[in-house]
Amino acid sequence: MSGALQAVFQNQRSFGLTIGAAFGGGFFAGQISTAGNGIADYNLVVGPAASAQTSTIQYKNANTDTPGINSLIDGPQLTADAVADGNATVYPAAHFCNDLVIGGFSDWYLPARNELEVCYFNLKPTTQSNSTSYGINVNAVPARASNYTTGTPSQTSATDFRSTGAEDFLVNQRYWSSTKVSALGVICQYFNDGYGAEYGKINVFNLRAIRRVAV
Repeated sequence: MSGALQAVFQNQRSFGLTIGAAFGGGFFAGQISTAGNGIADYNLVVGPAASAQTSTIQYKNANTDTPGINSLIDGPQLTADAVADGNATVYPAAHFCNDLVIGGFSDWYLPARNELEVCYFNLKPTTQSNSTSYGINVNAVPARASNYTTGTPSQTSATDFRSTGAEDFLVNQRYWSSTKVSALGVICQYFNDGYGAEYGKINVFNLRAIRRVAV
């Protein structure tokens, strides 16, 4: 079976799921390919805003290194590394996600950079123009080899995730990923125009916990 046909087959296994639909204790946010080959191996689930989102949290209480892997896609391991390195006072964001139990599921985590980007691409809350200096994502399904255009992605079709909806990502706010860039900072992404950059870990930003469901 060719890679293209296999990708179609894999995606059909999630037939019936639409972006923003209730799924797996939260809402379907799209698919990722951890191998970066365009073949989906996980569905991403965004946790409910009421319990899985917070707007006042630090990644860490000091701009110091976090032991463990560097990854653009392995949010579960990045979260586990932070939890193992210190308690909730040291790593508030990782522990917030790790400690959640929603819909009977306890495997929530802080998304890695490319997982968070998929959430923006599919659940963008506004009609604002996108930054054109961000957006490449080899782990998205389908993969994206170029940055956003001003109009792509467009505002999400999932009504509840549009600005002021019951499940929306907060507009004009940075969201933490779990991907570290240096000893001092990790990647955050804006949910107004999609721009992403490194910020110091002691900043107080937003987060939204997610989980994975194998395809």
